Amino acid sequence: MTDPKWAKATERGRFYTDPAGGPDLISITNALGSIHKPALVPWAAGMAADAVIADPIATARRARTEPTELRKELVAVSREYSDRAKNLGTRVHVRAVSLVLNTPHPYDEEVEPYAVQLAAWFRLWRIDFEHDVEAVETTVMHRKAGYAGTGDLWVWLPTGRFRRRQLWLVDYKTSGTKPDGTVKPDDTVYDEQPLQLAALRHAPEWLLPDDSSEPAPRVHRTALLNLRPRSHRFIEVPSGRAEFRGFLGAMHARQYLNDAPSTYPTVVPPWAPGANRKAA
Repeated sequence: MTDPKWAKATERGRFYTDPAGGPDLISITNALGSIHKPALVPWAAGMAADAVIADPIATARRARTEPTELRKELVAVSREYSDRAKNLGTRVHVRAVSLVLNTPHPYDEEVEPYAVQLAAWFRLWRIDFEHDVEAVETTVMHRKAGYAGTGDLWVWLPTGRFRRRQLWLVDYKTSGTKPDGTVKPDDTVYDEQPLQLAALRHAPEWLLPDDSSEPAPRVHRTALLNLRPRSHRFIEVPSGRAEFRGFLGAMHARQYLNDAPSTYPTVVPPWAPGANRKAA
């Protein structure tokens, strides 16, 4: 995911400014932040454990000499990895745009293996960029529902009956190499990803380069394109009405959490010292 023109970071997560002057729109990824991700806690713990195992003698020494600093570093291990992964994902998305548009792009040793896999997928599907690609990195908006987001690729593929062309909305997903040298399997799909694609698919309009909007095209099917340094996998995921309702539920939960107070009043008996004796 790149940094879209109208996106902005706030204390409550990412929002989009409406170029037409309407209320700010919550980003799709921000809205999905309300979904519980139980795998994150053991994953973060595993990252810290890997850091200890990688150099147990030095870790034991530092545990005696500078335990506070060591603890801070171990707690930050998973966050630093996540930040690097996000940065890599952004760079891969930028490279993908240059590949589709055939524009110059500086060589990036870490990114290039992903570009090779993406190019291989384009060749496999015999995609003509001029004829088959409808849009790349385009922001969609659902002003009535109150959200916006940016899709990666709208592309026509011959997947219908008798090879009839269908419009696919494709989301690139990247995964870097973990500290232990492993990479997430290329068939990985997370629970929130169908909801993300449903939100993009059901947004009724998208922004043009001049910041005006027009009705978005009707998308027939949606998929993830999981890119890994040595492989790729194209996975169709559902994005129908059920997934869209799920997204709206997550969005409303996120909006509630954003607006909810951080503290609440303590209730004590009316005869307690300092109690408010006003009638209810």
